[in-house]
Amino acid sequence: MDKISSGLGVLKPIQTGKVDGEETAMVMGEPLSPIARVFHEPGSNIHIITIIGWKSKVNLEVLKANMIQIIVKHPRFSSMQVRNKENGGEIKWIPTNVDLDNHIIIPDLDQNMESSDKFVEDYVSNLSTTTIDTSKPVWEFHHLDVETSDAKAVSVLRAHHSIGDGTSLISLLLSSTHKASDPKALPTSSVTKRSKGTHYCPFFSIFNMVWNTVIGVVTFMLAPLFLKDTDTPLKAPPGAELNARRFVHRSVSLDDIKLVKNSMNTTINDVVVGVTQAALTRYLNRRYGEGKNIPEKKNYLPKDIRFRAIFFFNLRPAGGIPAFVDMIKSKEERWGNKIGIVLLPLRIGFQEGPLDYVRDAKLVMDRKKASLEANFAYFSAKLVIKFFGSKVAGILSRKLFSCATMWFSNLAGPKEEIAFCGYPIAYIAPSCYGQPNALLIHAMSYADKMTFVLSADEATIPDPHQLCDDLEDSLKLIKNATLQDGVMNC
Repeated sequence: MDKISSGLGVLKPIQTGKVDGEETAMVMGEPLSPIARVFHEPGSNIHIITIIGWKSKVNLEVLKANMIQIIVKHPRFSSMQVRNKENGGEIKWIPTNVDLDNHIIIPDLDQNMESSDKFVEDYVSNLSTTTIDTSKPVWEFHHLDVETSDAKAVSVLRAHHSIGDGTSLISLLLSSTHKASDPKALPTSSVTKRSKGTHYCPFFSIFNMVWNTVIGVVTFMLAPLFLKDTDTPLKAPPGAELNARRFVHRSVSLDDIKLVKNSMNTTINDVVVGVTQAALTRYLNRRYGEGKNIPEKKNYLPKDIRFRAIFFFNLRPAGGIPAFVDMIKSKEERWGNKIGIVLLPLRIGFQEGPLDYVRDAKLVMDRKKASLEANFAYFSAKLVIKFFGSKVAGILSRKLFSCATMWFSNLAGPKEEIAFCGYPIAYIAPSCYGQPNALLIHAMSYADKMTFVLSADEATIPDPHQLCDDLEDSLKLIKNATLQDGVMNC
């Protein structure tokens, strides 16, 4: 370990100062960004969990040696967060020597366990009831040398959200991998193209953007006061951010999603949102009908359900993995947390046909993409922090999060299978915990699969695997309807 640690020993000289009653390095510290500070406030104290399934057994010593390269690339992984009480509680990044043994955790496992899949779920769930020790850089790597139904071994990367958002952290991970088919080639990822509104009339395009922005901003500001979501079985009670969470995932065919996308002239994201609406409708209908001796297909849903998701937009310029590698080399400050949020209304209710879920999703997503609501949320958060402090921003964030039912996020992963240190990866399942909402659905593409990752409050959602089934079944229904529609139009 001395040899490994020495790779991180060359750091800038730092001086010490009195912080929280202890001698701690302060002079060379860089303050946390405004958004990063909010992630330390109650109700917004978010941790990112990324579950990685391996296609083969891995040599942990090889992984350790290569992790040095990741840590060196990203200074946040080799810096502590230190709070200075004498300066209004300001938190700074303080460079430090990293002892990997304090970050890499290898639990003793019973190889004769009854269910390895259940063990991994329980292990990650237990992590959601704890926080990372801030006396070291706020990340951990847990390796579970156990074979599951979809992997030969499993690792769990846990990091505090103040280090960075999902896009920057996943991009950092991918920039340290290579194609499984070519050890010398970086993975390629889909580049998300920003909506440019209506192209046939510039005036209408501008008017459309202004109108959508005004409607989105007004709704955004009034939601915590007057526009709270309906109390459905998926709505979290107060204090849900402290509950244990269950992390489950389900992979479906990306080709099936692309088939629907191409047939309906939509985006992959539109299809994913449409599938999610259909699945939530099926799930909630079942929950409302529990204990009722009535035919299963009956509609038990109340009318006019208000159901919204906190939807995350990446505000960085699109560019893919190579652009991220260039960003690292040029030391640009685009990592961290560069995300905006919008309130995304989801239509909960049975439609005339499965394809209507996708059509509704496209209409809503087109309005959100043709607006500046996400940018408004990002810059207004920075202004609130600047003039009123992170505590006020944290309170407002919690009120906004709590008025919605769930979180929703998606991420375009690599187009082909990738490997780290020569070890191929079976799946990547990123998620979060610490939010005051009972459900987070994250969708991430990887090679020929789309993986839905659920972070579910166990007290509110005791059966998250059933919701995974509903997601899978909803995609099948939408795909079959697409094929049938195509046959009928021939």
